[in-house]
Amino acid sequence: MSPIEVVAVIAGFLCVYFTIKENIWCWPTGLLQVTLYIFVFYQAKLYSDVILHVIYVGMNIYGWHFWLHGGLKRKEARITQLSRSWLSACFAGSVAGTLLLGWFMSTRTDAALPYADAFTTVFSLTAQWLLSRKKLENWHFWIAVDVVAIGVYFAKDLYLTGVLYIAFLIMATTGLWRWRRSFLALPAEESVTPVLEPVI
Repeated sequence: MSPIEVVAVIAGFLCVYFTIKENIWCWPTGLLQVTLYIFVFYQAKLYSDVILHVIYVGMNIYGWHFWLHGGLKRKEARITQLSRSWLSACFAGSVAGTLLLGWFMSTRTDAALPYADAFTTVFSLTAQWLLSRKKLENWHFWIAVDVVAIGVYFAKDLYLTGVLYIAFLIMATTGLWRWRRSFLALPAEESVTPVLEPVI
């Protein structure tokens, strides 16, 4: 357990806490977390996670901007929901991406747990994008990621990170519940997502 991992865990906990509360501070704390985890995962040879966290840096910056200016009339964004077709597309694309990345990492690198690592990478990218766009369904993807990640990190002796992801699982479940309540309380015109709205 390194000092960098300790700080990253604290930042990650704060990030999810602020996200549950729809607080804009989720983005600067998240940016600190993902930057530090680039180094943690590189040392653990979890290369898919390294790639994931490099991408996360840009996605955190985008999400920060969107939450502040992505709503009606360029105001603060509100929670919206995906159509069934877009949710199905996100899931199918994530499964396909997992299989492709897992195959690449298992045949081209010395990556540990290549398919499990690929799953957390691809599904996290989908979850993070949906979170950046303030979509309710982001929590379903985070819950799936947390379940798999707990096993991966304990297997790689990243015990503190594994404990963090147990907390993340509990917090993601709480986040889903709170965001659903907030979504249902929105005026009708703010909660409707057009069927053809892109998620990319």
